[in-house]
Amino acid sequence: MEAKLIVENKTLIFSTGYGRRRDMQKQKHSPSIVAVATRPATTITENVDDRRRVTSSKNSTTTVYNDNWFDRLATRHLSRSVQDTTGLRNNKDGYEGLVEAVRVVSKNFNPTQQSELVIQALDKAFPRPILSLMRTMLSQSKFTREFFATFTTIFFAWLVGPCEVREMEFDGSREKNVVHIKKCRFLEESNCVGMCINLCKIPSQKFINDSLGMPVNMVPNFDDMSCEMIFGQCPPAPENDPALGQPCYKLCKAKQKHSTNCSS
Repeated sequence: MEAKLIVENKTLIFSTGYGRRRDMQKQKHSPSIVAVATRPATTITENVDDRRRVTSSKNSTTTVYNDNWFDRLATRHLSRSVQDTTGLRNNKDGYEGLVEAVRVVSKNFNPTQQSELVIQALDKAFPRPILSLMRTMLSQSKFTREFFATFTTIFFAWLVGPCEVREMEFDGSREKNVVHIKKCRFLEESNCVGMCINLCKIPSQKFINDSLGMPVNMVPNFDDMSCEMIFGQCPPAPENDPALGQPCYKLCKAKQKHSTNCSS
């Protein structure tokens, strides 16, 4: 038996059958918009080249990299160069293995020895004849400074993370000689100011200058973990370099007992 009710030119049919009455009640109370429960405190965004994901939460942000074959090959090569230089091995793979190899250096040697060992490892990683040829062919000029900036963004993003070339005033003219590293992969992974200074900034500046004849000043920002590499600019003396006076992070991963300054 059915009853009909006309409301606003629409006919509703009610059945005396229990099953059909339940169905009509479900339809009657079903909302027109369906909400999906999510975790608002966490968001994931994909980079254009699909090589990194940024997972951010209310309290922290962690970058997860999707390394390609070249990234993995370069990472393994540099990690082995560091381990061959120090004689200290680890069983970790990928970028984690590279950071662990460098972290062992920070724990077992003083700051001066740390920088020297990294320079020796870089000598092993990059063939000296090629570096000497590049130094001979590329003398100091606007072209050379801009070339090094572009080269770094293309071939070393696996080491430092996504980066871009920026322009600055240099000797009275505008040059694209600055590499802006949006968030340094090495600093984020190590979470240690001392490792950044002693095992990246100081040895890299010296290696690039001595091997390629190109002065470079690396200016890390420890607040947002970004960094700028300014090609053609000599770094300041240690006593005048603001980076060398920075305290380490409270959650430093390199020291089991945190000190005020891991760089000393």
